[in-house]
Amino acid sequence: MIHFQIICGGTPTPTAERFGTCFLARIEEDALLFDCGPAATWKMVHCGISPTLVTHLFLTHHHFDHNADLPCFVLCRWDQGAGRIPLLRVRGPEPTTHTLEALFGSGGVFQPDIRARIEDPGSQSVFVNRGGTLPRRPPEFDCSDIGEGFTMEEDSWRITAARARHADPWLETLSYKIETRETTLGIISDTQPCPAVSHLMRGVQTLVANCWDIQDAMESSGEWDGQTGTLDAARMAAEAGSDHLILSHMGPNLCRPEVQASALEGMRNLYRGRITFASEGDAWNL
Repeated sequence: MIHFQIICGGTPTPTAERFGTCFLARIEEDALLFDCGPAATWKMVHCGISPTLVTHLFLTHHHFDHNADLPCFVLCRWDQGAGRIPLLRVRGPEPTTHTLEALFGSGGVFQPDIRARIEDPGSQSVFVNRGGTLPRRPPEFDCSDIGEGFTMEEDSWRITAARARHADPWLETLSYKIETRETTLGIISDTQPCPAVSHLMRGVQTLVANCWDIQDAMESSGEWDGQTGTLDAARMAAEAGSDHLILSHMGPNLCRPEVQASALEGMRNLYRGRITFASEGDAWNL
């Protein structure tokens, strides 16, 4: 079983209801975080999930609405874990490794914070009181840059990546498919429809798709390039043969209930499965 949750379900445009992107998939003892957009750490805690539970982090790309909370998440997990948590495994397209090194490595942006927490006597006491054993070590990672065709396999799950089409050639973007013994889950990152993503998602039972706005609005404004609209999302779900389409990364217009109701009519002509316009905090057992 996959317990899947929308932690952040928005875009670069902040609203009172949503901002940025972050998803969590819990499979047995593993917790896989996908992207780490603004306020992801606080929103995880708001959902009752400690950052220390996360074992893997997969990044789709390096737009700020997908990675801006990396410092908060990594430092919070390290600080609260008190040396008793497994090594965080991080995978993402370039420059994932460089980004983590620039933030947390020797001479990195957060090195003064890290050094103080390691060497300050008061911080050492907090660390020990949380169950840690001195001397305290700095944050450490199992981190790699990945690309098209990447796979990772554990006892209870397998993940595969395909290159999406979004902000090329300035950023490389990946979509991911998770397979377990019971089900399959596809996470379509920011992208416009493209053959590589369509091929990866064939047969996926639950499909999570970015969906910026209704199709007509995107095409008339020129915002279709590198992004998915309502009708494109419906087509991708139909082509994949999915049972359930979950729409996230929605812009302010598509968050309005009356717009969703109108969009649903057109989507139903293309896709007959279940459609959910996701809110932050929504969760499913798949």
